[in-house]
Amino acid sequence: MPPALDTEPIHRALFAAYPDALLLVDHGGSIVLANPAASELLGYTADELIGLSVDVLVPDAVRARHGEYRAAYGRSPRARPMGAQMELVARRRDGSTVMVEIALSPLAGTEPPLVVAAIRGIETYPRVKQALHRARYSECVAEVGRLAVDSRDPQPLLRHVPAAAARTLDVDGAVLYRLEPNGLELRVAAIAGNVDVEREGALLPNRRDTLHGYALAHDRPTVVADWTRETRFAMPAAYGAQGITSSIAVPMSDRGHAMGLLAVHARKPQLSGDDEIHFLQSLCNVLTSSLQRAESEEALAHSQRLESVGQLTGGIAHDFNNLLTIIQGNLQVLHERPELQGNAQELVTSATRAAKRAGELTGKLLAFSRRQLLQPARVDVAAMLQSLADMLKRTLDQRVRIDVDAAPDCPPVLADPGQLESALLNIAINARDAMPEGGGLSFSARAVDGGEVAIAVNDTGSGMSDEVRERAFEPFFTTKAKGRGTGLGLSTVYGFVKQSKGTVELDSTPGRGTTVTMRLPRWHDTEAPTTVHDAAAGAPLPRHLKVLLVEDEPEVRKVIGTFLTDLGVVYTDVVDGEQALAWLEADGDVDLLLSDVALGPGMRGTDLARSARQRDPDLAVLLMSGFAPELIDADAEPLPWELLPKPCTREDLAAALARALAAR
Repeated sequence: MPPALDTEPIHRALFAAYPDALLLVDHGGSIVLANPAASELLGYTADELIGLSVDVLVPDAVRARHGEYRAAYGRSPRARPMGAQMELVARRRDGSTVMVEIALSPLAGTEPPLVVAAIRGIETYPRVKQALHRARYSECVAEVGRLAVDSRDPQPLLRHVPAAAARTLDVDGAVLYRLEPNGLELRVAAIAGNVDVEREGALLPNRRDTLHGYALAHDRPTVVADWTRETRFAMPAAYGAQGITSSIAVPMSDRGHAMGLLAVHARKPQLSGDDEIHFLQSLCNVLTSSLQRAESEEALAHSQRLESVGQLTGGIAHDFNNLLTIIQGNLQVLHERPELQGNAQELVTSATRAAKRAGELTGKLLAFSRRQLLQPARVDVAAMLQSLADMLKRTLDQRVRIDVDAAPDCPPVLADPGQLESALLNIAINARDAMPEGGGLSFSARAVDGGEVAIAVNDTGSGMSDEVRERAFEPFFTTKAKGRGTGLGLSTVYGFVKQSKGTVELDSTPGRGTTVTMRLPRWHDTEAPTTVHDAAAGAPLPRHLKVLLVEDEPEVRKVIGTFLTDLGVVYTDVVDGEQALAWLEADGDVDLLLSDVALGPGMRGTDLARSARQRDPDLAVLLMSGFAPELIDADAEPLPWELLPKPCTREDLAAALARALAAR
């Protein structure tokens, strides 16, 4: 008969080797014995567990209920297998919690009664682990979403997102990149974690042979599970030096428009799961929405500021041009009187020049406010750029190199030729002033999507700061010395392009120069001609031409009447549209209607012209205006009548009358 087996050492060895945490607990709830797995799970040493109440291992929120449950179990102890209760939580020594399952087994024959509690941490179960990760990811996205809603400024969010991503994924680092406006570079916007792979504010090339460029080019998340096996692009030296083995880069884009990307890095090959990718995409979506909202709000506020100033300048120009018409017209009459001699003649000449300069100033105000009178026509962009470049080569500093790059297939544009040339000249003058020591000035033109032609002017000058660039299109804003500029150069470009149904973009970096790009609509062969041939302007006026003059400003009416008399025109003048219609009904013997557009609170000149033409389809019409907010209907459909801008000279009036008669 074999000798009796001493089982106590075996039982102790089994207790110590058991993979689940085992606690031997007495009837008072004190721990009598604990195995090594219990120490590892709960964060205590074996000596610390001995004598400790099991109530300490229960979270504060449920500790009272646990005491009641333990007392009830002591009165009726029974075996309870694992899985009988769900969502149990144990409190570790450091205060953290861990999800567990617990089995209870009363030990028969022990006195006082003892119970074995087998505790198993279930957070390592794949399905439970995935659920916990998803819950943590959702909580983080919700937190970022709340911050995005609460903050109107996206900058705190830009810094928060990389930190939140690194913390939630438990990775070594995260970097947020913003795509520069030129699309060729990425700027490091924010960094989190303990990997030194980028420097905040640094610019990186946006190339397809890099992780960042590859992800942006394909507009989808890019995963590097193991950098040592990566073949699509080379591993940056900094990554190897920092021990990074895996990365994920997720683009930020809005309707196909790339804005940047978020990248996370780990020193362990742990980044490859769909849940992690979805989490990062959710963060990027929140961040993209916040950035888009901020940009839209800023664009709206900027547009409202520009529109408000435009309305103000337009109103000023209206009154100012009426005054200039009076001043300029009377000066011309005085200038031609032979009895004026000596200093009086010089003063009249000087005043005439001043009135002309004032007229140019109001022209710029009207251009900015998008209320100038444009005469769009077919413009050969390549020919205009070459002609302008030839002129600038003779007038600008010889140290400024001028180049023209117009695509061979560049189509013509529909724009006012004189205003387009003026806009290009304004941009070129600004470029010259930004290159006091010389540099490069280049003009380019090519067709782009959307039925437009992009005309770009680039210089290698000093460039603009962010603050200056944001205000560049505002009227009267200038960085030039006092007396060197009016601050209306770029604002007139903005107004002209907008009124021409185009767009204008400004790209500038301090020390790298500036590019201004105008996008204007293409000319189509089906476009109807918008102006009468210039030859008509030189035609003599017919003798005994009869004109009905409609003008509500008495002094303007007097000056225009004097001009008409000097031109040999027989005219009748009235003050508003109602009087004009009454006169036409009573008399009607007139060859041409000459009317201001703004006629006070009554009928507008455009309405008068329509009514008069319905009565007499052969009646010639010439409208005058120094400010045209009233020509809103002309924005949708060009008016069929000649328009004469104020202020005007007698020669301007004669040419406009000839064109109006020829158009009839």
